[in-house]
Amino acid sequence: MFAMKRLLAVMLVAAFAGSVSGAQAGIASLEDATKPAVMGKADAPVTIHEFASLGCPHCAHFHENTLPQIKKEYIETGKAKLVFTDFPLGTPALAASMISRCAGPDRYFGFVSFFFGTQTQWSHAANPLEALKKVSRMAGLSPEDVDTCLNQQPLIDFIQSTARKASEDHEINSTPSFLINGKKVSGSLPYEEFKAAIDAALKNAQ
Repeated sequence: MFAMKRLLAVMLVAAFAGSVSGAQAGIASLEDATKPAVMGKADAPVTIHEFASLGCPHCAHFHENTLPQIKKEYIETGKAKLVFTDFPLGTPALAASMISRCAGPDRYFGFVSFFFGTQTQWSHAANPLEALKKVSRMAGLSPEDVDTCLNQQPLIDFIQSTARKASEDHEINSTPSFLINGKKVSGSLPYEEFKAAIDAALKNAQ
C-alpha cells in the first residue's frame, strides 16, 4: 500500500508536469524561487509553519499520511494555511529544496510532494545528484535545468539563511517541526494530535 502511494505521487506529478506549456517550462527566476511557500488562504485564522527536510523520512510520512487530512479539514475550508520552510539536513536534501524552488511557486508544492514520494530513490543513492536529475526529469525539469538551478549561490544562501534564522528564532533543531499560531509542535505526530492543536489555535483566534 505504501509503495502504491509513492507510485501514484510520481504519476500525478509527472502528469501535471506534462501539462505545462513550453513557455512555462524551465526554472523560475530567483525572485520567484525565493517567494514564501504558502498553501491556503492568506487570511486564514491559523498559520501552520512547517520546517522540514526533503530527505527526512518522518517529514515524508507527515506529507503522505497526515497533511492530506489537514488540507481537507482546515486548509481547503479556509481555517488554516500552511507556510513551508525548507530546513534541509544534508547536501542531497539541500539540492532537492533548490530544485523544488526552481520549479516556481505554482509547481513548488507539487515538487515537494514528488521528492517526498521518491525519497528512497535519491536520498541514499550512490550518486544523489544523478538520482535527483532522473526523478526531476519525470516531473518536468531537464538535467540542464537542474544544473542551472544548483549553480545559483544566492538560492543556496537564501535556503540556508532561512533555516538558520528558524533555528535561532524558534529553536528548530529537528524535522519535522511546526509552529501552530506560534505554539511549537515537534515530530510527525498522529493527525488527532495536530487536530487538537489546530482546534485550540482556532478557539484562541476567535
